[in-house]
Amino acid sequence: MVQLTKLTDTFTLNNGTKIPIVGFGTWQTPDGDVAKESVKAAIAAGYRHIDTAFAYGNETSVGAGIRESGVKRDELWVTSKLTGEDHGYKKTQKAIDTSLSNLGLDYLDLYLIHWPNPIAFRDEWIEANAGSWRAMEEAQAAGKLRAIGVSNFRPKHLDELLKTATVTPQVNQIFLNPSDLQPEVVAYNNDHNILSEAYSPLGTGKIFSVPELKTIAEKYHKTVAQVVLRWSLQHGFLPLPKSVHVERIQENTQLFDFELNATDMAAIDQLHGVAGVATNPDTITW
Repeated sequence: MVQLTKLTDTFTLNNGTKIPIVGFGTWQTPDGDVAKESVKAAIAAGYRHIDTAFAYGNETSVGAGIRESGVKRDELWVTSKLTGEDHGYKKTQKAIDTSLSNLGLDYLDLYLIHWPNPIAFRDEWIEANAGSWRAMEEAQAAGKLRAIGVSNFRPKHLDELLKTATVTPQVNQIFLNPSDLQPEVVAYNNDHNILSEAYSPLGTGKIFSVPELKTIAEKYHKTVAQVVLRWSLQHGFLPLPKSVHVERIQENTQLFDFELNATDMAAIDQLHGVAGVATNPDTITW
């Protein structure tokens, strides 16, 4: 059982790499000062795990925030992701270098295929993913990427990837919160020793209006956000809460002075659909 005592405790990935158990998400964070300052605020609050993506359009500002934080590079975990238009072997090689340049980094701690079946490769997604994965495996062997993984992959996408992969993905980052536990995907991840990372762990804000969660939060003298993030950790997920407000950024780190009991964990598990469900990766329009 992973210790849940502080923000910098770690999960051990299937290649032996240790990843901090809570990450700071930057999806929908505007490029420029907002992204830079929120990353600096997160690192000041104790985060050592920053998650971005080329598609977010804020890699440059996230990188600036990392540099201006004053924390040494080797004390931070930084993730980015391959955008849908860049699938395939040669495009992925170039995309990795582009993200490194945008972020101003020599290596990434984690790099993910963002979506398994983007519209640009709808008729050849299996081949495109295989080519991307080969480029990522080579970049990992070369030291550009410490860990590699996927995002939004369902079992069928992982099955196809594993037919040609020589490295099992270390991570599958998926929409994961009390509104959608994605049990089939999580079970597949667990069976293959792939860590389940939870993006939108707060249901893009919709979770805050759920009455059952408000009641549980009052019981523990915590906020709904803190309860839901703690729930995620107790399930063995790695949540990636996002905020651009300093007080919320700090609030989302205060998860280690309480524990949800089994009854409340089970009650939260029953909230399917209260804040939306995962997007079908085979029908996305991007």
